Amino acid sequence: MVGVPAVSHVLPSLEVIRELVRRGHRVTYANDPAVAELVTGTGAELVPCTSTLPVADNTWPDDPIAAMELFLDNGIQALPQLHDAYDEDPADLYLYDIGAYAARALAEMQGRPLMQLSPTFVAWEGYEQEVAAALWQLPGADEYRAKFARWLADCKAATTDIDAFAGPPARALALITRAMQPNADRVDTGTVTFVGPCFGPSTESWSRPPDAENVLLVSLGSAYTRQPEFYRQCLAAYGNLPGWHVVLQIGKYTDPAGLGDIPANVEVHSWVPQREILDQADAFVTHAGMGGCGEGLLAGVPMIAVPQAAEQFMNADRLVELGVARRIDTPDATAETLRSALLDLTGDAEVARTSAKLRADARAEGGTPRAADLIEEMLG
Repeated sequence: MVGVPAVSHVLPSLEVIRELVRRGHRVTYANDPAVAELVTGTGAELVPCTSTLPVADNTWPDDPIAAMELFLDNGIQALPQLHDAYDEDPADLYLYDIGAYAARALAEMQGRPLMQLSPTFVAWEGYEQEVAAALWQLPGADEYRAKFARWLADCKAATTDIDAFAGPPARALALITRAMQPNADRVDTGTVTFVGPCFGPSTESWSRPPDAENVLLVSLGSAYTRQPEFYRQCLAAYGNLPGWHVVLQIGKYTDPAGLGDIPANVEVHSWVPQREILDQADAFVTHAGMGGCGEGLLAGVPMIAVPQAAEQFMNADRLVELGVARRIDTPDATAETLRSALLDLTGDAEVARTSAKLRADARAEGGTPRAADLIEEMLG
């Protein structure tokens, strides 16, 4: 497995790696030492591959072309490291994250099979015209594409078309529920298999307070958590709301002391066992990262989506389209709008029925065992 050290890219596949190790395979995982504990916790062998991505201080650029170039530059500097690790000991199969371009280049140069593990949605037929075409009109796009093409030529990758190289190879596993995939009916299912979110037995626990009639989890994930004013609005919206116990995750960038008085029905943490809480929750305020969306759907809870960046806006709209969420953009996330959305969602019987159906559909996709089975099939 070759990945990038962004937590939202590492977590989705960890249980697949753990299951492959459990089944007796030798698994190495090339990634930055910053995520060594996550990797070695699966039983896989860490292959140190330093990254230049700004995950330590979370200083991602707002410009999408600049953000894409960070991944390209990271791939360019990672490829020599992968050569050092794998040229004398090539893998029988390379698994790789969507952002780990160097892995695909290495596998193609070695003539080895490869499978992409996508933590988010994949391209569909028509994606280039409907989405990517506008991206390529942005300032800097021509220079980015020229740089990418030069790199592909220099490293002698078998796939020389930039758009094809950045998309799924001959086999890909989407570690998301099919319900979250835009235009799912136009995805090539001969190439991509939706296995749903991949989890294993939990090592964390959380107990629902015995006197809690309802439980609400509020979490903006791991990356976009510098939102003290949003948290204050949540406290105003849900603090002392009759019948509700609130778990508020604020991340490591926000000081709880800056939130003011914490109501008695609210517990505040920098990090929480999200899945365990959702399994006992009645609603979820989320940034609509793909991991959070999948966990919410698997738990069958209605969601208030407050997207922060990147594909989260599309994810939020998709949850609304599915009938299980309300979207509230951050500037509009006042105490009044947040409270109103919660009460509307949890009082709607149709939302409850739809959430239950999507929960059943997501669990039927197979998750970790199916993903491992498909990888073993490709190993032959």
